[in-house]
Amino acid sequence: MILFAPSILSADFSHLGDDILRTREGGAQIVHIDVMDGSFVPQLTFGDPVIRSIRPVTDQLFDVHLMVWHPERYVKRMADCGADLITFHLEAAEDPRAVIDAIHAAGKKAGLAIKPATPVEAVRPLAEAIDMLLVMTVEPGFGGQSYIPASTGRIAAARRMFAGLDRETDIEVDGGIKTDNVRVVLDAGANVIVAGSAVYRGDIRNNTRKFMEDFALWEAENE
Repeated sequence: MILFAPSILSADFSHLGDDILRTREGGAQIVHIDVMDGSFVPQLTFGDPVIRSIRPVTDQLFDVHLMVWHPERYVKRMADCGADLITFHLEAAEDPRAVIDAIHAAGKKAGLAIKPATPVEAVRPLAEAIDMLLVMTVEPGFGGQSYIPASTGRIAAARRMFAGLDRETDIEVDGGIKTDNVRVVLDAGANVIVAGSAVYRGDIRNNTRKFMEDFALWEAENE
């Protein structure tokens, strides 16, 4: 199943709750929330108080993407404020398996993210422990970037790696995804799609619906 996760990094924070609801009305199942510490990536964004404030707004799954050093420090806080899935960067953790275990111990799904320069093969020792792999298709930290073409092969390599496991693992992509290139990542094996500016610039509800229609068409063609 293809899942859609509009990123609130591109939303209008002056009416964040309303914008999120428009994605729900358009059919998006997930809210993608980027938490940045201003160190692992240059930007500094919202943390648990903002997440807690928007949790009552919607029943969509909260996909919290930690772009922070030492992510183990944030697991309990994110779990307590309403995260359903907590994703951290392989590059940011001294002991990635311990972070995964902490996320699962908090009763949440665990995602692992990798930057464009990190080999997909680096994930293999942890492949059976995670619920989702986030393949960054731009350098993390800023919205509105263009999709890196080399990402397509990386997504395909990740899908091949997970194909041999006795469990279903989602592959999420984040960065530069629009309706005119989303089929590229779907064909490569991604099934959780993050989009920011392509959703939040213009008519949010209709932009979301367009993605959902494209997903339904792709699934019908690939049954």
